[in-house]
Amino acid sequence: MTTGPRGGSARLPSEEGPAHADCFTLAGPAPRREPRPGDGARENAPNLENMSVTSLSPDIAALLQRNADGLVPAIVQQHDTGEVLMLAWMDDEALHRTLTTGAATYWSRSRREYWVKGATSGNTQRVVSVALDCDGDALLVRVDQTGAACHTGDHTCFDAGRLM
Repeated sequence: MTTGPRGGSARLPSEEGPAHADCFTLAGPAPRREPRPGDGARENAPNLENMSVTSLSPDIAALLQRNADGLVPAIVQQHDTGEVLMLAWMDDEALHRTLTTGAATYWSRSRREYWVKGATSGNTQRVVSVALDCDGDALLVRVDQTGAACHTGDHTCFDAGRLM
C-alpha cells in the first residue's frame, strides 16, 4: 500500500528487508480500470485488444499521470553510477511486468508492442528500483545494465550527439 506524499520507490518482490513507509508494495491482481475521458484509440497507444489486462496495483496506478496515449516516460539510469542510459515509455501493463519480473519491460511506440530490454540483443536490464517523480508523470528506473543500452550499439542513447 502507498502512504505519504506522491512518489517513492516501488519495491521488487525479490528485495529483502522491511518495507519503508514511503515505498510501494505490490498488491494482488487489480480490477480492470474503468475508461477515463480521453481514452480511446490513439496513434501510439497500446492496443487493448492485443494485450493482457493489467494487474498493476490500483494504489500505484492512481499515482500515474499518463500522456494522451496512456504512457509515462521512463528515464533509465545505471544504479551504481547514476549514468542516464535511455528514455523509454511504459503503460500500466509494462510497469506491472517490470515490477513483478525485475526485467525492464517497455511499450514500443513504433512497433506497438511490449518489449523486454535485451530479449533479442542480450543487452539486458535487471531492475534495481523504480521511483515516481513528484508530479507522477515520469518514472526513474534504476537498472544494472549488461551490454549497450542503446539500440545503435552505443553504451547510452545519449552518446551520439552532445549539444553543449
